[in-house]
Amino acid sequence: MTGLSVTEKILASHVTAGEMAPGRLLDVHVDQCLLQDVGGTMAMLELEALGIDSVLPRPSVVYVDHNLLQTDERNADDHRFLREAAAQFGILYSPAGNGISHPVHAQYFGRPGATLLGCDSHTPGAGALGMFAVASGGLLVAAAMAGMPFRILMPDVWRIELTGSLPDWVSAKDIVLELLRRHGVRGGNGRILEYSGNGLRGLSVMDRQVIANMGTELGAVTTVFPSDERTREFLDGQGRPGDWCPLEADPDAAYCAVEHVDLGRLVPLIALPHSPGNVRPVQEVAGLAVGQVIVGSSANPGYRDFAVVATTLRHARLSPDVVLDVNPGTRQVATDLSKSGLLSVLIDSGARVNQPGCLGCCGSGQAPGTDVVSLRTFPRNFRGRSGVANDQVYLCSPETAVATAITGRITDPRVLAEDLRIPYEAPGSCHRHSPSESLIVRPSATAGRLMARGPHIKPLPPLDPLPESLLLRIALKLPDDISTDDIMPSGGAVMALRSDIDSIARYVFRPVRESYVEMVAAPDYKPFHAVLAGRNYGQGSAREHAAIAPRRLGLRVVMARSFARVHLENLAAWGIVPLTVQCDSDYATLAEAKAIEFPAIRLNLLDGPKVEGIARPSGKPVSLRHALPVDQVQNLLAGGLIPRLARPASVSTALPSVPRVGAA
Repeated sequence: MTGLSVTEKILASHVTAGEMAPGRLLDVHVDQCLLQDVGGTMAMLELEALGIDSVLPRPSVVYVDHNLLQTDERNADDHRFLREAAAQFGILYSPAGNGISHPVHAQYFGRPGATLLGCDSHTPGAGALGMFAVASGGLLVAAAMAGMPFRILMPDVWRIELTGSLPDWVSAKDIVLELLRRHGVRGGNGRILEYSGNGLRGLSVMDRQVIANMGTELGAVTTVFPSDERTREFLDGQGRPGDWCPLEADPDAAYCAVEHVDLGRLVPLIALPHSPGNVRPVQEVAGLAVGQVIVGSSANPGYRDFAVVATTLRHARLSPDVVLDVNPGTRQVATDLSKSGLLSVLIDSGARVNQPGCLGCCGSGQAPGTDVVSLRTFPRNFRGRSGVANDQVYLCSPETAVATAITGRITDPRVLAEDLRIPYEAPGSCHRHSPSESLIVRPSATAGRLMARGPHIKPLPPLDPLPESLLLRIALKLPDDISTDDIMPSGGAVMALRSDIDSIARYVFRPVRESYVEMVAAPDYKPFHAVLAGRNYGQGSAREHAAIAPRRLGLRVVMARSFARVHLENLAAWGIVPLTVQCDSDYATLAEAKAIEFPAIRLNLLDGPKVEGIARPSGKPVSLRHALPVDQVQNLLAGGLIPRLARPASVSTALPSVPRVGAA
């Protein structure tokens, strides 16, 4: 009998049903839940529709970190709704300005050996602390908050051994960019990435969070680090030494694959538009003029990420052709920068220092100008995500970012003469803020009040059962790697509509087919339609609006060569049938078809993984498959998870305007 990996050790104490073997279905007990504001309002409405009075995983926390712009009343109304709904359900509330959910959660709640389920795709960043942290759609997180286990197919575990030490001007961002250079955005599909090796000694918890965060861009289910002395240092600094425990793999643990990364051989890397997987050495693209540089996101949220920039700017001036924005990851980091004097350096340099939050990472402000090249220490650079349709966004480390901000052109930071020795923590702040001193609002503060709803917070849409048969026009035929940003755009203007599905649905598929909404409103697309796509459909964000809004417009079946895991789960949870096209000839037939008929789709789904279709007008048969467990098939048949599980009196289509939480 072989030993256990870190992943297996965590799951061994949390699996409530199923066999812990690759490809087998597991029910996993969830210790903690994480919501953010994009999915948070929907999750509160979903808890209400399910008839839930209070949540079980403690802590469950909702963070306001994405929708920070208050250009009208909508975001302010949603923030108030989230605060009061959180109080009713027993959920902690982190207000706007407190910081990005992932580093804030690490500071106050993360602990080795625990499980975390979050409605943000970068929830796996918590793996930096030795957690098993998985992203899912808001509805499935709400179900876990209601006490249901999280169901997942056990992935393969891929060991990545880091050896040696990073050279000057090369940092954690370059490690994960190297893996993206090697494997692309699908390289981690169906896998858990587990890190090991003596190279971990030089990586702080926030360094590890950079890597775990962008494991999502590799398509990985999650990323797991061991809990070691660096983990203990971090928790000691947070005033939580009692939350630390050692956690490492057994020497004879078995893995599906082992990969080696010699840190000493790494060079500064950069991801070119329009994919995190389009990675090149910085020196290969050096010299390109840049107009905007942004430092700070969930992918580079730690003190050192900003200290690198500030320390370098002590001895250099910003290029007059560059606008430098600095987005501290958390309020705590901003405070530490202030205590160390580096915040003043950033301000004096001419940088624009913003409130802690996601900001431009999700397109909430900070859009670049026309034809302006933008360098960002962000996790994603999908086309149009910045808020500009023809943007040119590059992803890089803080070292490359500051070198470029100084020269005005993409610059390999190794040309800078300074000796880079940056502390991981602010001097004199080893013990900073304990959780009790944070600005996180605890439920008792406003318990018992009604939830105030602004006029833009609307009831959930109706979810009708799946018909016995379907004849569907194929509305779109899409390429590989369609992201959820392509399906449901991000950005401040769109995300402000997140609580009003009818309004936000006007933007569905706009980046890839601007006429889609008007097209599917035509009589020959009613009542339902389908889309056809290539591989890795639904990569990127976990936002469930990319399923809810298309469902509202009549999308009932998605046929693709393969699906990103979280989006597949979201489709099934909202009653959209995800079917895989495995045969090249069947895909070619569908690519020529105008419509697809499923004569017995309910019966097919109940009988097994094979679903028979007929391409129209050719009449050629096509064979498709689904990979859904029985409970997700039941969701599809019922029209979604909510109609399958909700109490009869909690029907989502007839919610009163201001009910008490949990009212029947």
